[in-house]
Amino acid sequence: MAQLVFNGLVTGLLIALPALSLALVFSVLRFANYAIGSMLTVGAYLVYGFNVGFGLPLPLAALAGAILGAGLALLINRIVYEPLRGRGGVTLLVASIGVGIALENAVRFFAGSTTRGFDVEVARPLRLLGLRINHEQILTIAIVLAALVMIWIIFRFTRLGRAMRAVADNPDLAAVRGIPRTQVIRTTWIISSVLATLAGVLVGLDGNVDPQMGWNYILPVFTAAILGGIGNPMAAVAGAVLLGITEELATLVLAPHYRTIVAFAVMALLLLVRPSGLFGTPGVAR
Repeated sequence: MAQLVFNGLVTGLLIALPALSLALVFSVLRFANYAIGSMLTVGAYLVYGFNVGFGLPLPLAALAGAILGAGLALLINRIVYEPLRGRGGVTLLVASIGVGIALENAVRFFAGSTTRGFDVEVARPLRLLGLRINHEQILTIAIVLAALVMIWIIFRFTRLGRAMRAVADNPDLAAVRGIPRTQVIRTTWIISSVLATLAGVLVGLDGNVDPQMGWNYILPVFTAAILGGIGNPMAAVAGAVLLGITEELATLVLAPHYRTIVAFAVMALLLLVRPSGLFGTPGVAR
């Protein structure tokens, strides 16, 4: 049981970064970015290219991939999302579906469908307090917690964080107060892309790098964001951890390949019972 809870915690942290990315975009831009899975995949392949193709150590490859991924996100925002701003969340959602399909096919075109892996040393698992802990799990915990602390500091103590919260709460009032919404949106895409790239690296270390890796995480990521409250970015992290532990504990009665059903069931039940999420605030109809 303790091993399942620990594995569920790590699984939840793997989901947490893309879920936070999804909730962040939704809170500022008011649409669900379906392309989050493809952004994760593209980020993983960019890092793989720098790591294996150019021989960079994984940390430097991750930095280079995050920078290039952020540039790609800004380009997509400029070409696709900015012209559609003001058309409504459904229009942007459909546009993000098209972006996701285009990115996934671009990965297949340039990299093929062969499963790949990062150039890292293989290490034996550790034994601690009766738990079997992989080095990849330790790395996942450390990187995700560090990323979450940095995001929390940005939101809480910086002018940028206050501007992002203001735009998320009331974009019209924020514009009246002189907050540059365009700059906030571009910064949001940069942070979202960096989080997705980090998630791609961790998912690739946990398994393999392949064109379907992001697609396999779309349902858990959306479920985690909805579970926590999709309009509250940090609450998506709590939703991801709860979902990860729930999925692992479900293997006590279900075969492991049925864990996706658990995510779907949790999302469906929550939408029926509490659409605003466990930590979200119910909207007021006027």
